[in-house]
Amino acid sequence: MTFTQFVFYLFSAVLIFAAAMVITVRNPVKAALFLVLAFFSAAGLWVMLEAEFLAIALVLVYVGAVMVLFLFVVMMLDINLARLREGFGEYLPVGAVVAALMIVEMGVILGPRHFGLHRFPLPPGHAAGYSNTRELGLQLYTTYVYPFEIASLILLVAIIAAIALSMRSHRRSRHQDPGKQVQVRREDRVRIVKMAAEKKG
Repeated sequence: MTFTQFVFYLFSAVLIFAAAMVITVRNPVKAALFLVLAFFSAAGLWVMLEAEFLAIALVLVYVGAVMVLFLFVVMMLDINLARLREGFGEYLPVGAVVAALMIVEMGVILGPRHFGLHRFPLPPGHAAGYSNTRELGLQLYTTYVYPFEIASLILLVAIIAAIALSMRSHRRSRHQDPGKQVQVRREDRVRIVKMAAEKKG
């Protein structure tokens, strides 16, 4: 076994372990931290595939921004862990059967018979001036420009729909009208009363 294969299997084992812990631990904060470890392991695998841009984007965007937001929200919600543990044993057999079936299916499809090194050898290394960022940009904005734009429109519609759904419950609540606030005069809000500085006795 070469050193590259050892590093690959090491990162893969850590990634599988972290992903399993994300869905098995009962503490949401620990689950988020294990997800951070899974992201770092996936970034290491992408570096080995010479996809440095995707690796650094995964670390900066997901670990540096998204997971920090997840941890902040989870810790601010003060989730009742006792209620999360209720009913775990009731759904455990069904979940174990589904997980076993998924593992068997993935083993049959992604096994060494179809995806072994003898069928897909290691790709040759690139030259010193190779830029995967440039290649990714060329693929996104030339070959896959229409799917990329359609995906961005779908995400925009999803964001607008999420905002609209979150604002439905606030229609009956009291809110401010900026147009009316701008038209308010000083005489409508403030009344100056002149009073003597000292009380005459």
